[in-house]
Amino acid sequence: MVRLNFKLKNTMNSKNNLHLRINIFFFGSFLMFSVLLIRLATLQFVDGPLLAQQESTNVEKNTPLLPVRGTIYDSTGITKLAYSVPAYSLYITLYKNYSEPNGSTANPNREEIVELAEKLSIAFEKYKAPGTEALTADEIIEVMDLEYKQALGYTPRLIKSGLSNQEIAYFMENAKEYPGLTVVEETVRKYDSDTVAVQAIGYLKSFKTSKTLAKYEEISQSNATQADPGLIYSELEEVGVAGLEMQYQEYLRGKNGYLQIPINAINLPEEGSMATTQPPVKGYDLISTLSKSVQVKTEQAILDQLDWLQRTPVSGKLHPNAKTGFAVAMEVDTGNIVAMASMPDYDSNDAWDYEKIKYIYRNGTVESFPQNDTGQNPESTVLLGSTIKPLSVLIGLNEKLITPNTSYMDQGYAEFGGDNTRVRNSGSKALGLLKPETAIKNSSNAFMVDLIGEKLWKKYGDDAVDVWDRYMKEFGLGVETGVDLPREFRGLIEYNQKNQAALTSLAFASFGQQGKYTAMQLAQYTVMLANKGKRMEPHLIKEIRDSNGNIIETTKPVVLNEVSFSDNIWNLVHRGMSTNVDAAFQGFTYDFARKTGTSQQTIYKDGQAINVENGVFIAFAPRENPKLAVAVVVPEGGYGSSSAAPIARKIFDAYDEAFGLTGK
Repeated sequence: MVRLNFKLKNTMNSKNNLHLRINIFFFGSFLMFSVLLIRLATLQFVDGPLLAQQESTNVEKNTPLLPVRGTIYDSTGITKLAYSVPAYSLYITLYKNYSEPNGSTANPNREEIVELAEKLSIAFEKYKAPGTEALTADEIIEVMDLEYKQALGYTPRLIKSGLSNQEIAYFMENAKEYPGLTVVEETVRKYDSDTVAVQAIGYLKSFKTSKTLAKYEEISQSNATQADPGLIYSELEEVGVAGLEMQYQEYLRGKNGYLQIPINAINLPEEGSMATTQPPVKGYDLISTLSKSVQVKTEQAILDQLDWLQRTPVSGKLHPNAKTGFAVAMEVDTGNIVAMASMPDYDSNDAWDYEKIKYIYRNGTVESFPQNDTGQNPESTVLLGSTIKPLSVLIGLNEKLITPNTSYMDQGYAEFGGDNTRVRNSGSKALGLLKPETAIKNSSNAFMVDLIGEKLWKKYGDDAVDVWDRYMKEFGLGVETGVDLPREFRGLIEYNQKNQAALTSLAFASFGQQGKYTAMQLAQYTVMLANKGKRMEPHLIKEIRDSNGNIIETTKPVVLNEVSFSDNIWNLVHRGMSTNVDAAFQGFTYDFARKTGTSQQTIYKDGQAINVENGVFIAFAPRENPKLAVAVVVPEGGYGSSSAAPIARKIFDAYDEAFGLTGK
């Protein structure tokens, strides 16, 4: 009985302990929940407004200040070809919300901003520069972007660039009357007034309108993740979209500065707050290889020759369609481009007028484009004509198709293929007994067809086209030259057409018909002839300097590839490059190697096929220890000796005067 009572008592005690623990747990939970509720209420109703204010005042945004672009100099490091000059702009920072989205009720702040716009318009009209138009109030409202379509709320709006001195003085003296308005010093890009190598130098457009270019589309996409505020591109800043301005954009740009602006909860600047300014870092300067004195004389030589061809009969006819000309002068040992002319050109300082300059703003020495929209004229790249013949003979000698003493009786034409396709010399002239050297000098088409094109095909069969192609590319024809410019055209190769027999391709290619190349490619090829087999990389920049004049980078000569032929072969070809250009080079004191070309090209006018003749000329001087190579192309200029050679002569004279063809 005692044992039963003891068990019952223990059971009752256990139940009482369990109830006690449960009660303590619920009571503790209640206390914790009550504390949390009180704390949440405190945060919401007591600390909330203060924390929200702290949050809005602690958020800062960066607004870019436009970078200061570096200068592009000519080879002297003194003459400025592209440079930035100070200019002043008027910006406004919006401290209130003035927007009235479609369908919304009227904004009570709107009247205030409209009054400001009207006041600004009156000031612009009063203090504008003579001959300029003042902004209207509606135009000012539009550029303010009150609906935030173009920029975030805290971003300062550009009201007007290029303020007159009177406008600058007025707005700075009356700053208190115009809250939010700031006069900011910026820069404007200027170019040499003599229009020096404008296509090679390039031009600028706003970043906002340049995103069709892959380069700037990529930058635009990376802006959001860019950690360095100085490298974030703003929509309004100008960027290079052609020439050296584009090629060296990252060097020239430097870094933009920025304003660090406190903003409030509605993404507008805190009224009365002070912005922190980080000034821009000026971009690097470029020292180009271009000599202004040689360049200007090259450009004028082309224009003078075009004028002469249009008004002076050559071989009994005028050349009214000789309206464009292209020339490149390249140093043999360094690859320096001393002159690069694509004529006619334009003034980069003028307002952009695409319709006016659409056929001349591109660089015809490295690109291919027509002279007009008729489709009835050759482009800036033309067939090489007889300028290919030194290389044809080199190939023939190296492939053992001919020897230096091979004799050939030139009867004025050559025939090839089962249908006896006939190729004639210029004027069907029979040149008589020739050897490789005199075949180059006298420009024998027949020699090249019979002894180079046809023999190469007999040696390799259909694979001969690939052999020819390899030689062309080794000499820079049909590949990029490596020049430091964007959009380089590789040329138009026509000897590899699938619907054309290999023999036909090689026969025509051997005397300069089956490939169209740029003046830049011709110049590189000429340098390779001059230095006996080294394909030099051409370049337009020789030094990059910081704003203090310290050299950051130096361009050194680069050999892209090299071919190895015997000296005897090279010397034979050099001797053969003695085409008669006495009229153009009369009185020239240097022995020089040269080759004229008159490339015949078929164009179509009114549905009829018409043959036109393009003038081509290559040369290097002096013949021994050559210093300078020159290539000139004049579409529809007729014989190269009368159209292109006179231009080359003036280029050599200009270089000799500036630097000396002996290198002294």
